[in-house]
Amino acid sequence: HVQLVESGGGSVQAGGSLRLSCVFSGGSDNFRFMGWFRQAPGKEREGVAAIDSDGTTSIADSVKGRFTISRDNAKNTLYLQMDSLKPDDTAMYYCAGSRFAIHNRWNLEYEYNYWGQGTQVTVS
Repeated sequence: HVQLVESGGGSVQAGGSLRLSCVFSGGSDNFRFMGWFRQAPGKEREGVAAIDSDGTTSIADSVKGRFTISRDNAKNTLYLQMDSLKPDDTAMYYCAGSRFAIHNRWNLEYEYNYWGQGTQVTVS
């Protein structure tokens, strides 16, 4: 049974930091590529960052230099360190997993096979 569970969201003032975690289970073969997406009210879901099983990362221009994605395969955990947060970062954040090495398609929702339920981040 594949499962992804996010945590670490909350409310923070602009300029602050949060670290999101996503614990994944159900077989390492199901998580070759992992990503973070976010969806703000009234907007489409967008890719934030992604990471391959070998540690290669991709990140959206809107968060480059502020957000860092990482994963600990031994702990089956995906992370998103978010610094210098802005009100525009307010959204529901989702982690996602893909069985395949999707690389330059990392920001396409349909490339991911599994999704978590999301964790809310509010920046004021």
